[in-house]
Amino acid sequence: MKYFTIRELTKSTNAVKRGIDNTPNNEQRQALVDLIEHVLDPLRERWGAPIIVSSGYRSPAVNRLAGGSSNSQHLKGEAADIHTVSDSRVDNMRLLRSLLTSNIEFDNVIAENVDSYGRPDWIHVSYTTKRKNRNLKTTMRKVNGKSKYTNGIKI
Repeated sequence: MKYFTIRELTKSTNAVKRGIDNTPNNEQRQALVDLIEHVLDPLRERWGAPIIVSSGYRSPAVNRLAGGSSNSQHLKGEAADIHTVSDSRVDNMRLLRSLLTSNIEFDNVIAENVDSYGRPDWIHVSYTTKRKNRNLKTTMRKVNGKSKYTNGIKI
């Protein structure tokens, strides 16, 4: 673990504000280590600049507050939502392209809340050791206030 820490991937302002414990168990902690070592650190190395983790591990209570899916990989410590330091859609798209054109293995990448040009507000990335990683690419856009997921990402 060169660039990211477990603490960074478990911090939650929602949890702190509400007094919710967001501590992963040993299995979830190991999944976070695997995510960092196999995806986040290699991506940070490739990107050449810091990457911000806005959400990593989520306890069930924190996941509910975030509006996360009941089968979210965040619950297992297998996923992180990331963005660039600038947090601009243009830079987030560049980061997404960097990941998708690399040889970094992942389970699922979601270009989240894309604009009309397909540029993401943030990027969800997951990795698992429980089975073969699927290398899924998904796009999420808001349609009439609801999240709509489609297969594929246009880069």
